[in-house]
Amino acid sequence: QVQLVESGGGSVQAGGSLRLSCAASRSNTAIYDMGWYRQAPGSQRELAAVVTRDGSTNYRDSVKGRFTISRDNAKNTVYLQMNSLKPEDTGVYYCNAETVGGGAVSIYWGQGTQVTVSS
Repeated sequence: QVQLVESGGGSVQAGGSLRLSCAASRSNTAIYDMGWYRQAPGSQRELAAVVTRDGSTNYRDSVKGRFTISRDNAKNTVYLQMNSLKPEDTGVYYCNAETVGGGAVSIYWGQGTQVTVSS
């Protein structure tokens, strides 16, 4: 089992910045992809950004150039730096981690952290 603990959410005005952090508890299996998903009220949960264990990244188009995902494998921590925030970035942000062990893939989720961007 892997527990994910998020921090860093809050309320900012449009154009502001926030940095989210997500620390994973010690895992007996290697953590591969780590990512951030978000869910706006009344909407489906969507991928914002993902980073592989070797540092490759992928972003949804609407956050490219504004968000930066990074990770520290030694600390099992993933970060999301969010700049030039827009009201449409508002939502609950969930950390996600994938492990592979015994031929099985397991997906874990954090509890979510609220991000509110006002115009």
